Amino acid sequence: MTAPPGAGSHTLGLRSLYILPTRHGLLYAVVLFVMLVAGINYGNGLAYGLAFLLAGIGLVIMLRTHRNLHGLRLAPGVAHPVYAGDVAHFSIRIENVGGPERLAVVVEGGDSAVRAQVPAGASVALDVPVRSARRGWLFLPPLSMRTRFPLGLWHVWSRRLALPQRCLVYPRPAPADGALRLAGPATGEGRNVGEGDDFVGLREYRHGDAPQHVAWKSVARGQGWYTKEFGGSGTTPVWIEWDAFPQLDLEMRLSLLCRLVLDAERQGHVYGLRLPSGELAPSHGDAHRDRCLRRLALFPEAS
Repeated sequence: MTAPPGAGSHTLGLRSLYILPTRHGLLYAVVLFVMLVAGINYGNGLAYGLAFLLAGIGLVIMLRTHRNLHGLRLAPGVAHPVYAGDVAHFSIRIENVGGPERLAVVVEGGDSAVRAQVPAGASVALDVPVRSARRGWLFLPPLSMRTRFPLGLWHVWSRRLALPQRCLVYPRPAPADGALRLAGPATGEGRNVGEGDDFVGLREYRHGDAPQHVAWKSVARGQGWYTKEFGGSGTTPVWIEWDAFPQLDLEMRLSLLCRLVLDAERQGHVYGLRLPSGELAPSHGDAHRDRCLRRLALFPEAS
């Protein structure tokens, strides 16, 4: 799903960022303190000067580390549908509206941290991986950004930022063998498209095509694998029906219907979907397949 441009974006300002010294930064401060005490005890001007010089460098590094995140804008992108159990990839954008190049920026909140380098006056797209557990809507978890650039003396991080982004998770398709065994002849009414009386032409062979429709002469001549297509007045759509599998529980039934939708589309059938919440008229193509899978993903909600 795609968010409208500019909708839900977050700009990292002063109130969004926090900073603390790292362990290396604390060790750096201890060394400076020891040098300062030694300079006081021994009246060594060189130790004084070196201690204050290093302290100034530490403060400059602190400002540079803070600046590495300040002003960045985090915006939602696109998340394409996945099947339950798969990893969803949420696309986000980090925009560097002004200021120098931002290095070693880390985005956390997904299954793994994502690192980025944002050029000055540009933006970069990142994929945040989030594993899906069940069908329906999967929302992008709140994200935070952090950095220790440069030198790792300071740790700057942002508060959690919620982006209005979600991904549609389809039911996990049942195994192909199980779908064919459970479905039997009761999944549709009438004859499948491609099983009429009139020869229409040849198309490339797809796994699962009936052997009697394979153009064996073309195979024997070494011209490749093709399948004969037939049409005619006997052609009627295939219906994939909820009521055909009363013995299955909810999720198993949705998983099987998902498999049947994918198989019907792959085999070139015109097919419709009947659910208790309504039906989709027979059609075919990627858009129709996606509408059917969306109905299954959001069942029993209206979609």
